[in-house]
Amino acid sequence: MADQPLITVEEALARITGALTPVGAEFVNIAQAHGRVLAEAVTSNRTQPPFAVSAMDGYAVRAGDVAAIPARLTVVGQAPAGGAFGGTVGPGQAVRIFTGGPVPKGADTIVIQENTTADGDQVTVTQPVTAGRHIRAEGLDFRTGDVMLAAGRRLGARDVALAAAMNVPWLQVRRRPRIALLATGDELVRPGESIGPHQIVSSNALGLAAMIAACGGEAIDLGIAADNREELLSLAQGARGADMLITLGGASVGDHDLVQSVLGEAGLKVDFWKVAMRPGKPLIFGHMNATPMLGLPGNPVSSMVCALLFVRPAIAALLGEAGGGNYTRMVTLGAGMAPNDNRQDYVRASLSADGVATPFTVQDSAMLSSLAKAGCLIIRPPHAPAAKAGDTVPVLLLDGD
Repeated sequence: MADQPLITVEEALARITGALTPVGAEFVNIAQAHGRVLAEAVTSNRTQPPFAVSAMDGYAVRAGDVAAIPARLTVVGQAPAGGAFGGTVGPGQAVRIFTGGPVPKGADTIVIQENTTADGDQVTVTQPVTAGRHIRAEGLDFRTGDVMLAAGRRLGARDVALAAAMNVPWLQVRRRPRIALLATGDELVRPGESIGPHQIVSSNALGLAAMIAACGGEAIDLGIAADNREELLSLAQGARGADMLITLGGASVGDHDLVQSVLGEAGLKVDFWKVAMRPGKPLIFGHMNATPMLGLPGNPVSSMVCALLFVRPAIAALLGEAGGGNYTRMVTLGAGMAPNDNRQDYVRASLSADGVATPFTVQDSAMLSSLAKAGCLIIRPPHAPAAKAGDTVPVLLLDGD
């Protein structure tokens, strides 16, 4: 294949996400909705509170009756949560009320119990209170028909609680995107298998599968294809029906023709295959017939960094997730860094609780241990000048991968 100029990370990401459309939707019970992405907005089926309720334990009274204190009132009933006082509070009267209890007719304020002294059916109010105090008005939180959760939102625990309070038992969410993973290379064996003298344990596919699951997708492991045409073609057929195919290995300068030429026989059309970044320069993107395809480098750290940069946002695009895949933040640099060349660097670094990123001394792209220890990747743009400790720098967060 003819050589291709390097494209920027931003252009590569724009081409990938721009080529993807959200997957279809399905209904799930609210109990299974956590972590899913809404396919449609959620409208409340209920007004909350459905009527004016007390925000405190105490007494429902008329503000005019307690304008001068101490004020002695007659207790004429109770209004517990889940119950109600059926009468009307008249002059000189009070109703014992509890948090969540409906405010009875005639009452317009709540006196908290700490500011009263009870004696049988009499209560003495010892502190003044204004009208409307400690009352939650009808519809204070939301009303029937209010749109409370927007389409494209990934549901957290608080969102699930809100949907439940809105009396919405079923939610329409995007189905989990199906991502086919195909590792390539004679040198690879699965963890626990017999390892030959020139072989290594395959880690990329398992790391990618875990990331895909964390992002809300479903990984389909197609296995490890040996470095031959027949096996690669055979295993690649398993990607039929998937929402994306990701190959691992076979994308670097010395061996890219294997993936590109062999999968080309199965319908692969390449958009680009070199990105100005480090680690991870050899990155293929295209379509194998109608299936989007990403070819990640086989180097373990390069593969995982490319997955963080491109697979996470790709899954967010497939889910229609609003603002999804953006994990960048600005932090303080903990140690000086040399000027950068023409490729965008992603430097493994620790990240302190107070937001200081300190780059690791060794950045070898085969060292998964340092990637596992890292809290972030410091982003060094092309031709960035030397940086000193205390400078503000952009980082890619690794938590939640």
